[in-house]
Amino acid sequence: MNEFDRRTFLAAAAAAAAVPVPALASASAGEAADRLVVNALGGFYDPNAERPAGAIASTLARTIDRRVLDDARASGMDAVNVTLGYVAGEMDPFEHTMREIGVWEARLRAHPDRLLKVIEAADIERARRDGRIGIIYGFQNAAMMGDDASRADIFADLGVRIIQLTYNPANRIGDGSMASENRGITPFGREVIERLNGNRIMVDLSHSGQRTCLEAARISSRPVSINHTGCRALTDLPRNKTDEELRLVASRGGFVGIYFMPFLSPDSVATAEDVVAHIDHAVNVCGEDHVGIGTDGGTTGIDDMAAYRARIRQEIAERRAAGIGAAGENPDTLPFVEDLSGPGQFDRLIGLLERRGYAAARIDKIMGLNFLAYAREVWG
Repeated sequence: MNEFDRRTFLAAAAAAAAVPVPALASASAGEAADRLVVNALGGFYDPNAERPAGAIASTLARTIDRRVLDDARASGMDAVNVTLGYVAGEMDPFEHTMREIGVWEARLRAHPDRLLKVIEAADIERARRDGRIGIIYGFQNAAMMGDDASRADIFADLGVRIIQLTYNPANRIGDGSMASENRGITPFGREVIERLNGNRIMVDLSHSGQRTCLEAARISSRPVSINHTGCRALTDLPRNKTDEELRLVASRGGFVGIYFMPFLSPDSVATAEDVVAHIDHAVNVCGEDHVGIGTDGGTTGIDDMAAYRARIRQEIAERRAAGIGAAGENPDTLPFVEDLSGPGQFDRLIGLLERRGYAAARIDKIMGLNFLAYAREVWG
């Protein structure tokens, strides 16, 4: 670790010590409690809280209070990949990421009886046995690598288990889904993938451009994932994946998580039935052993929808101004599926899959067992 990295790490520790986190009470769960539920990409914040202006996709700007923790537990969720670290903005990607790791370390220390940091697959099972929620550290951009692939070693030592190669724009590793050139993995990107493989960190290809996704899946010596996406065969938007991408990831032992996002519908107003349709298509393309959920949302419901819509319009405008927006993000649509929101979302999805004719064993795989199997393969 060089001198800059040491200073940043110490700054992260100092920031962590200063973060107050309130206590929480126990909560009950519904039907989802009968199954392992793993959210391959989920929010862990209160969507009703005020967000500082300009705070795009920052853990530091998200509120985690008693209600958030209660709702997460009530939903039946056993583990979740939380986004931390740099996604976009003017801040230094490495320093910002280290600070956010410090914030999450403080949260975990504040709630050892409720939260468990996930390092290996067995920790997901342990979280379920203990009635805790497994927290998986994940990035949605690898820009914090700078030009030094060995930083993957630092992040692995700090417990980061998933690194998404790109966000919507291009970076030094490859092209995101909104990069019009659709170039593939760069030479530096190959170094990063090799380093991630060596550290047993999941290579996540969500948000990637098509060539970047296909090349990364072939380059990686370990199975890769697309933790939150939809199926482009059903809705032709860049954030969704083609059958070729889905099939290749699955054929190499990987995992595909379907999100609860507006990109599942051409009019950007997705419903629970759209989620089921995309799950069904992914199962048909990938096989039932490779599909799960990565909602890209939290488990706390919206109290004042009018006020929330106003905040979303502002956020979408900020994202467009920053050059990180995606096709299908519209000012008057919501970044989640309204009839699959709040603490009951997993129960409702299970019911819809049952009505679709899915057997209990297949539902178990989709809700969590497939991600667990993939985690065992990559993390050990």
